[in-house]
Amino acid sequence: MRNILNFIQQILSTPAIFVGLIAMVGLLLQKKDSQSVIKGTIKTILGFIVLNAGASVVQDAIIPFGDLFQLAFGVHGVVPNNEAITSFGLDELAVETSAIFALGMCANIVMARFSKWKYIFLTGHHALYMACLIAIILSISGLNGGQLIIGGALLLGFVMALFPALMQSTMQEVTGDDSLALGHFASSCYWLSAKIGKLCAIKGKGRTTEEVKFPQGLSFLRDNTISIAIVMFFCYIVVAGVANFSNYSEAAAIFGDSNWVLYSVINAITFSAGIYVVLAGVRMLIAEILPAFKGISEKLVPNAKPALDCPTVFPYAPNAVLIGFLSSFIGGIVALAVLAMMGQSGMSVAIILPGAVVHFFCGATAGVCGNATGGLKGCVIGSFIHGIAVTFLAAALLPVLGSFGFANTTFSDADFTVVGIVFGNLSKFVKGNGLFAVIVVLFLLPIFYNLIFGRNKNNIEA
Repeated sequence: MRNILNFIQQILSTPAIFVGLIAMVGLLLQKKDSQSVIKGTIKTILGFIVLNAGASVVQDAIIPFGDLFQLAFGVHGVVPNNEAITSFGLDELAVETSAIFALGMCANIVMARFSKWKYIFLTGHHALYMACLIAIILSISGLNGGQLIIGGALLLGFVMALFPALMQSTMQEVTGDDSLALGHFASSCYWLSAKIGKLCAIKGKGRTTEEVKFPQGLSFLRDNTISIAIVMFFCYIVVAGVANFSNYSEAAAIFGDSNWVLYSVINAITFSAGIYVVLAGVRMLIAEILPAFKGISEKLVPNAKPALDCPTVFPYAPNAVLIGFLSSFIGGIVALAVLAMMGQSGMSVAIILPGAVVHFFCGATAGVCGNATGGLKGCVIGSFIHGIAVTFLAAALLPVLGSFGFANTTFSDADFTVVGIVFGNLSKFVKGNGLFAVIVVLFLLPIFYNLIFGRNKNNIEA
């Protein structure tokens, strides 16, 4: 009996196997044939393993970058990256993250079924990252076991419906209809960019980004693997060069047998390659596990809207994608300079370095949203403000995560940092059972509101 229990414990404590079992159960509930069940289960496990392998590559490129930055400038440099910090979190809270991820998707279906937020969040990798953040925050606040998993799942289901609802009016501006929703946890800054766009359009929207002739010579930056590698190379070459000429002996220990220029090239491309592998693993994982939840949601939630990943909006304004990326990155550099000055004045702040991933995907999307409401000016200003906002939000989140022992990275996208800051600071005042109760009430409020006021509205209309 003890051997059986140990075997079950090993299965549940192995994230890849645990998620594979979730996929298998979902496929069996849909009465799929045996070949589909076997294929889906194995590909889910394989996707999770590929994800972890890619995250390890990303970590190997990020950690020395932070060391070099600190050596070069005497400050603590942090590169925000969701994939890297999720891999750190999975080392400590793998089972909790996996359970919150799976149950949170079910909670999202419940929220969509019984509240007015009819959005099914289908960007699975972001749900996984948010599950990891929630597991970390609730663990720090003192929750564990069943309370951590159930509370985390309810909170995940809540935010998976909340943020698409926040963005829906903007999505109508972008797409021209109400059939699609945005399922990407950077929506708070996308919403901000759209509002800034409206302010820019008070005296008239003016020309849009698509009416601007963008130089074809820069079109290669639309390939995110190339743009990430180039941006990381420039970051690496600066910090490696300064470290090499100011602290040669200590920098040489990091470079090993490599020349500092070659070291910068290899690590920049390694970082981009790691992101590519992570995304490939995520796509494989999500492609197998999501259909089970999607099929269930279509049967259980009438009038549901699919909330999709941010590249969904890119075809609506291709020029805004590149303009938004560049504007957001410049905003990140400006925010970096401000943080550096704050550090020199004696304030205890972390230096947040511009992350290529957040400024490409999120900056580009912020640009599309700003363009939809305010044209070219809305795109440039909205994505520029996005770059500043995500930098300061990441800096504000870092102290919350500090007690968990993370180094050289943090969550990057706006909604992760907002949720982390809010609930991380809330946990300083409300812990344990109290925090669990707050999460339960938060989840039930939209449902009760719809059941009470929605029913009254229907009675009045009748």
